[in-house]
Amino acid sequence: MSTELEEMGPVDYVVVEFPGSRMTGEGLPLLVDLVDRGIIRIIDLMFVKKELDGSLTALELSGATGDGVPELAVFEGAATGLLGESDLAEAASVIEPGSSAGVLVYENAWAAPFAAALRRSGAQMVASGRIPLQDLIDALEPAS
Repeated sequence: MSTELEEMGPVDYVVVEFPGSRMTGEGLPLLVDLVDRGIIRIIDLMFVKKELDGSLTALELSGATGDGVPELAVFEGAATGLLGESDLAEAASVIEPGSSAGVLVYENAWAAPFAAALRRSGAQMVASGRIPLQDLIDALEPAS
């Protein structure tokens, strides 16, 4: 394993659907802030549109500006080749026809020193998961 990989934090992905392909750009400054502060490192960012007939169109970042969305040029080049055609097809399978989706693969850079220390000591990640927010809310709300 290369030193760069040994020093990485956990890597996650998210698929964000934009119903009707309406992208406002409201989250873009927050994503840039996460990168600027070193909390995450973007590995890949791609967009796909699911046409009304179900066909797929991969969108270039420069063309994914939508209605009033700020320029996404800051993320151009955020493509390692990790995401392929089959990944975009899988992402599109969970969105509605006529919608677009952003597929983001990112490193949790904040956790890199901790993860690297664990790997050096011989520890291995054997499970990972995410608790949906609604499940957390339901579990923490007092019984009515």
